[in-house]
Amino acid sequence: MGEGPAAGPHDAGSVPVLRARGLVREFRGFRAVDGVDLDVAEGSVHALVGPNGAGKTTLFNLLTGFLRPTAGSVVIDGHKELVGRTPEAISRLGLARSFQITSLFAELTPHQHLELALAGPTGLGWRFWRSDRALARFTAPAAELLARVGLAGHGDVPAGSLSYGRKRALELALALALDPKVLLLDEPTAGMGAEDVDRTIELVQEIRAGRTVVMVEHNMNVVASLADRVTVLQHGKVLVEGPYAEIRHDPRVITAYLGDSDVAR
Repeated sequence: MGEGPAAGPHDAGSVPVLRARGLVREFRGFRAVDGVDLDVAEGSVHALVGPNGAGKTTLFNLLTGFLRPTAGSVVIDGHKELVGRTPEAISRLGLARSFQITSLFAELTPHQHLELALAGPTGLGWRFWRSDRALARFTAPAAELLARVGLAGHGDVPAGSLSYGRKRALELALALALDPKVLLLDEPTAGMGAEDVDRTIELVQEIRAGRTVVMVEHNMNVVASLADRVTVLQHGKVLVEGPYAEIRHDPRVITAYLGDSDVAR
């Protein structure tokens, strides 16, 4: 396991760019998220971890507007309330996400995916078929994004033919196309082999410059390599929070993971 990132922006004096207070989400009386408070420091990589059923994905969906909380508040930039806004409106405020399950158009190329993503905020949207010239302005930025995520040589093949790791890289590029201030990554290394995991770690380390990253992640080696701060969830509540080097030895965390070797080690 790596030594972890250097001391991050959660040092004294940092200002939360994303803040949740009292988040609750009930499903027919069951509280999947139960009174969660969360502060994410600007410029940090903040990991949400916990055993299966801890509420990580539900919390992620509350932060991004895909679920509406039963109670609570989510604020970006200190004053912009996100609760009640659509995911599209939230993305326009500077918060974008990737998904655990790939959701690409198999027949479109990575370059076409990115041209459409870049065109979205301009109002062109799916009117692209009216004029190829309308998308010409996005050709160079799309190529730059492809190069940034290691897909420079794969921009003109159908997305459906890409390997799993490259599909995840394309989804990350699509999120970056929105130029988010806060980027949320849902299980960015799920289902990857060791080589793709290492490549994804390097990629996140590169793209974190100038933005904040929040990620749900099961692979504790990834968390150790990337996260400045870690929030551990259990039964929908915050169990413990702190730097990885501290929480990995916390008896409560070890118990929550039932002796998982990645945590207890």
